Amino acid sequence: MLLLIVFALLAGAATAVSPCVLPVLPVALSAGVTGGRRRPLGVVTGLALSFTFATVALVYVISALGLPDSLLRTLAIVALIGFGVCLAVPRLGDRLEAWLSRIGPSGGVGAFALSGAAAGGGAVSGTDAPGGGPAPSSGFWSGMLVGGGLGFVYAPCAGPILAGVITASASQSFTSARLAVAFAYGVGSAAALYLLMLGGRRLTSRLARRSGRFQMAMGAVMVLIALAMLGNYDTRFETAIASDLPSFLVDPTSGLESSHAAQARLAALRGHKLREDAGLHAADAGLRLPVIGTAPEFRDNQHWFNTPGDRPISLASLRGHVVLVDFWTYTCINCIRTLPYLNAWYSKYHKDGFDIVGIHTPEFPFEHSAANVAAAIQQNGIHYPVAQDNDYATWDAYENQYWPAEYLIDAKGRIRLEDFGEGEYATKQRAIRSLLVEAGDTAGLGAAADVNALKPSEAEVTPESYLGTERGERFTNGTLTDGLHDFGPLPGQPPPLSGLRLAGTWNVGAWGTAAVADSTLQLHFRARRVYLVMGSPGATRSVKVLLDGRPIPQSLAGTSVHAGAADVHFQDIYNLVDLPSVQSHLLTVQVPPGVSVYDFTFG
Repeated sequence: MLLLIVFALLAGAATAVSPCVLPVLPVALSAGVTGGRRRPLGVVTGLALSFTFATVALVYVISALGLPDSLLRTLAIVALIGFGVCLAVPRLGDRLEAWLSRIGPSGGVGAFALSGAAAGGGAVSGTDAPGGGPAPSSGFWSGMLVGGGLGFVYAPCAGPILAGVITASASQSFTSARLAVAFAYGVGSAAALYLLMLGGRRLTSRLARRSGRFQMAMGAVMVLIALAMLGNYDTRFETAIASDLPSFLVDPTSGLESSHAAQARLAALRGHKLREDAGLHAADAGLRLPVIGTAPEFRDNQHWFNTPGDRPISLASLRGHVVLVDFWTYTCINCIRTLPYLNAWYSKYHKDGFDIVGIHTPEFPFEHSAANVAAAIQQNGIHYPVAQDNDYATWDAYENQYWPAEYLIDAKGRIRLEDFGEGEYATKQRAIRSLLVEAGDTAGLGAAADVNALKPSEAEVTPESYLGTERGERFTNGTLTDGLHDFGPLPGQPPPLSGLRLAGTWNVGAWGTAAVADSTLQLHFRARRVYLVMGSPGATRSVKVLLDGRPIPQSLAGTSVHAGAADVHFQDIYNLVDLPSVQSHLLTVQVPPGVSVYDFTFG
């Protein structure tokens, strides 16, 4: 945990000086270089506190009330406009200062010090008041007010690392550890901005005689930046930065993410999160989707399905159509749950000039088989073209890192929306419809497609569990090593929650483990549905499924299990358990020789 906090601290500092935060910097500088000498400290203190509050606490409130995610950003921008106007119009600033002075101890809070010194003169640093007496305010509390508003604006502008903090906060229960990570990130950003503001004050100290005009100019800058944010010009700027600059310039924290601990906790932060958020926000708001860049061509594919004669097609041949490129792999449960939506959209909008191209990029070695992919395409009712991407050539061309991942391309061949993982289906359908209208479909698209599909559980469940040495973990047998092993009989005590255990003789490999004799696999899970990727090449074999030590009743068995057993042949994902709600149970799978197991996933 300590390593993750240190990582968040360094990541926050690096993010504060990255190009993606440039739209926020003028606001921070204009707030920090005017006013009392302690005002910069107030700004960064307010920023760190409001940032932490926004990313850890308010996200729950917004979700519970069903409010739009953009609400905080809009309110913060309005607040910044108000602060900027008070800076630019000294009379308004004086009135606000007088009002605040009534609620602060000894005028501490109230001495807003918008001008640092009155319009008639005084040092910009705020160290002296007219007449040589002490300044009425250090500007700390006024800085906290500005920093408080800035923290909410900084949240959506801080880039991929922050997006992951927000995602983790929204999807998991509140803990002090999560609060510490978010606060460390805010402190790191605040420290870097504080140093920038101190440098700015030194540069502007020569303007002391013209402090009034200078603070008015800074107020105008603050208002202009806030208005630009209100018009989403900062989002467009971030999109351009993310598209045109090398990744190490866009995200200086990328090197920090190489540690195992950081990768394990922040895997969802990598890739194109910044551009994803920009496109989804535009689609939700009914705005024109941003242009992310030219879509790469399909490359070095081994086989094509659902095309005339199974011949390759090119993205260029689809010019004039709106195209959704979907990266998937057939044993990925997250991918499988997206397929009903893709099938429905293709069926409804294909006649209007909409195409989908599935890029099947394998995770496991057996997913390289064209026969396996063809069977999965038929099993899932896919009718749009699918390409095999066994060498990850198209995956790399898109710089993709996720299953599933979707890239929406307009009629001119430009990427206009990126989305990673499940969900956002209504938003993506709005984006598809908007690009079809943009391409010239004025005849009307009719009502949106209504899809009734399997959805993941909202409660926290056991994490995905790999069963080979490459990524296997949480085994009570200890660290797995390649080769033939006799793990002995099952002990009397079950493994801890989310823990796994092997019993009997197994041949352990990098990506999967093959049953040899008396082979049993045990898992203490928390989930509603349990899936196991497994296969029995050459013959169909029966795998017995026990729940809490007894044959699983048919009422709780998944779609792959009948009479307490699953018939395994095709290397595929098998649904073993289907409970009415998220529950904790002990699952025991008795695996006959010749069957290999690869991965547990949950829903």
